[in-house]
Amino acid sequence: MKPSLFDVTIIGGGPVGLYAAFYSGLRAMKTKIIDAEPDVGGKIRYFYPEKLIHDIGGIPEILGADLVADFKKQAETFDPTFVLNTRVTSVVKQNDGTFYIETENGEVHLSKTIVIAVGSGTYKMNPLKARFAEDYTSALHYHLRDLKKLRNKKVVISGGGDAALDAALMLLPIAKNVELIYRGDDFKGYEERAKTVLDSGISTHLHHEITSLYGDKTLKEIEFTCTHSGENKRIACDAIFVNHGVEVDIGNMRDWGFETEEWGISVNHEMETTMPGIYACGDVACYPRKIRIIQAGLHEGPIAINSAKKYLDPKAAPEAMVSTHHEHFMN
Repeated sequence: MKPSLFDVTIIGGGPVGLYAAFYSGLRAMKTKIIDAEPDVGGKIRYFYPEKLIHDIGGIPEILGADLVADFKKQAETFDPTFVLNTRVTSVVKQNDGTFYIETENGEVHLSKTIVIAVGSGTYKMNPLKARFAEDYTSALHYHLRDLKKLRNKKVVISGGGDAALDAALMLLPIAKNVELIYRGDDFKGYEERAKTVLDSGISTHLHHEITSLYGDKTLKEIEFTCTHSGENKRIACDAIFVNHGVEVDIGNMRDWGFETEEWGISVNHEMETTMPGIYACGDVACYPRKIRIIQAGLHEGPIAINSAKKYLDPKAAPEAMVSTHHEHFMN
């Protein structure tokens, strides 16, 4: 049976894709969301469910998992179709102008327009490179989804970026002990966050790196080495949070017919790619003076949807009615 034709298919179910789905509902567009993960939420669900998010206007702070739940609830307002655990592998524009979307599992989806909101693409965590690390994989954590598992543990954090600093502060009241080890001479994270860590009493070891892990069946100790002097030290350790960055890749989207850049997809001020009918928003969208924060993506998503609406109906209003005036909410 031929699949249904949608007005817009949003590839990516993170916060930006979810808000774009809500906005497309305001524009009365038949909407589908396709995401490669088993649930929506993007990078926040995967990496930061226990982290407090601070960069959304009007929300001083909110737990990552709660923010994702709110975005999902909002996206469901106009009943879009969700297709999860499904990775898009190719997009082909057909002679009639619609798009033939094929997925890794062989499914086919049809859409009049496409909005790409995949964040930075796929993520591959850079592993801890230390002797005997492969013997203690259960003690290595690359994301913090359940802080309770680390309660009263002796935790070492390896890394100096924002995620490492955040992890140190989150674990401070939970873990028995927190040690922060970073091979650089200065932390890479925001200055204010680094200052908070340094003032917190967390033991920090700059210009050091973990070189060996030791224990019996479970991790007991780590050895770390000064990158300046070569001196070795050992400390007790039950678990390690590794934050050595990620390799990100937009994969074969580079073969879908539009122009790409090193960090994503080229768009203009209307979030239009160089392929008519395909738009991009969020971290994957590249244009001058780009800001990669959630709040910026929440602005770009509606622009992309409005561009898709005008593409389908040149006589359509340039933007959606204010939501509080929409009949769905008036009722």
